[in-house]
Amino acid sequence: MPDRKMARTARPIHELIARRWSARAIDPDRPVARDHVVALLEAARWAPSCFGDEPWRFLVWDRYEDEAAWQEAFDCLAEGNRAWVRKCPVLIAAVADSVFRANGKPNRWAQYDTGAASENLCLQAAALGLVAHQMGGFDRAKLAAGFGIPDTFTPMAMIAVGHPGDPQDLPEKNRKDEESERSRRPFAEACFNGTWGRGLSA
Repeated sequence: MPDRKMARTARPIHELIARRWSARAIDPDRPVARDHVVALLEAARWAPSCFGDEPWRFLVWDRYEDEAAWQEAFDCLAEGNRAWVRKCPVLIAAVADSVFRANGKPNRWAQYDTGAASENLCLQAAALGLVAHQMGGFDRAKLAAGFGIPDTFTPMAMIAVGHPGDPQDLPEKNRKDEESERSRRPFAEACFNGTWGRGLSA
């Protein structure tokens, strides 16, 4: 991975977190081993959740196993995402249950918890040398209707998974993003000390 993609952190953090990033260049000709797909989902499964409810669900489409189903999932993506996802080997949908299993009451933490599970998935992908890129640009209603997602569940993200590919194969705009240095807003703009807006010193 190019050194410019390693996070420039205010303090040292775990190398796995520092090198995880949302690449778009994915090798279309290299399948993802089933063991690796399962490892991603297993990492997600062990995320924390409110009351241990585990509100996340993950739908998986492998282009090498069922191209028609993969194509149906791909067709739910926004046009801007289709341009670079194209023939990505694996697509995953992260879906959040809106009610607690134990009592059927609304679970307002479900989406937060599903995000945590998805980040576990992405970190495991980085550990395996895979690309995992989360996307918000997709048709939630179309996805739910096409794949029988119950009304109490909310599709949160689509995740493209594969082996790293050649940035030169990306559309121009995406290629520029792929090759640029990573950055974050200043530490004190995101982290506050004791009260809102009082920047915490790094």
